[in-house]
Amino acid sequence: FGDIVLGFNSLDDYRKKSPYFGAIVGRYGNRIAKGEFSVDGKTYRLAKNNTPGGEPCSLHGGNVGYDKRLWRTVGAPTASSLTLELVDPAGTEGYPGTVTARVTFQVEPEDTLRISYRITTTAATPVNLTHHGYFNLNGEGNPSILDHRLQLHCSRYTPVTKGLIPTGELASVKGTPFDFKTEAVAIGKHVNDLHPQLDFGGGFDHNFVGDKPAGKFGLLADVWAPSGRRMQVYSTEPGIQLYTGNFLDNSIIGKSGKPYLYRSAFCLETQHYPDSPNQPKFPSTIVRPGKAYESVTEYRFSEFVPVGWKK
Repeated sequence: FGDIVLGFNSLDDYRKKSPYFGAIVGRYGNRIAKGEFSVDGKTYRLAKNNTPGGEPCSLHGGNVGYDKRLWRTVGAPTASSLTLELVDPAGTEGYPGTVTARVTFQVEPEDTLRISYRITTTAATPVNLTHHGYFNLNGEGNPSILDHRLQLHCSRYTPVTKGLIPTGELASVKGTPFDFKTEAVAIGKHVNDLHPQLDFGGGFDHNFVGDKPAGKFGLLADVWAPSGRRMQVYSTEPGIQLYTGNFLDNSIIGKSGKPYLYRSAFCLETQHYPDSPNQPKFPSTIVRPGKAYESVTEYRFSEFVPVGWKK
């Protein structure tokens, strides 16, 4: 047993310092190009709170996204579950419709964390919630995750512009540094390769397209670490964002009193694809009144014997 997620010991630190550690991200996780989109012929403009490559966009819900708001508990928490609710009024951060979001965290047998999402809205709006946990399976405060081996059950990914906005292409990973499909590969093996996509993200910061049927619950990712810990990610979501801690810069002191170093954590964020409201070929993220958005993700943990691995 060990602590394998980055974070803080106080609420104030999460509110002031956190780069989304352990947060539920919304109303729209990931990026929306130019901070705008149209629904039913009307254009909505959002806060442009991110400018990768000099191209402004809206990231993770804007200036005060769901990660920066206090959610209320629903019902009585149990030893193994907690349900949280957030009411997001129409117009907040520029989004249409009042959204009511409920998220349930459930610890299940066999070391599984199940996260269930349910959203209703009073007007058509894009929604893309995700869990932004930062993991290090060697233990929180460990200096690197480049020795973790990753397999993504994803034959394609969504290439991006220098502003980290998808081009609209669903490109094959075969023959590229993004091929975590063919076999499990150490995260550090190709993260520094000379490749335009890696230059844009400063490493891996890309959405991968799951091979499982659309909308079906299935395996998206599998990670092994020299510690002997393994994590599998299952979801109903069609995609998963791999982020390799490219912007951790040693300036954040974590809950163990150690600084969080460059590439000392990875994220696997289950999601719809970035910029889907502006990409008609991507699966739709528009939620309408009368039909709830529901999604489930599971992080399953186990152990294995890392024969021949360096510790």
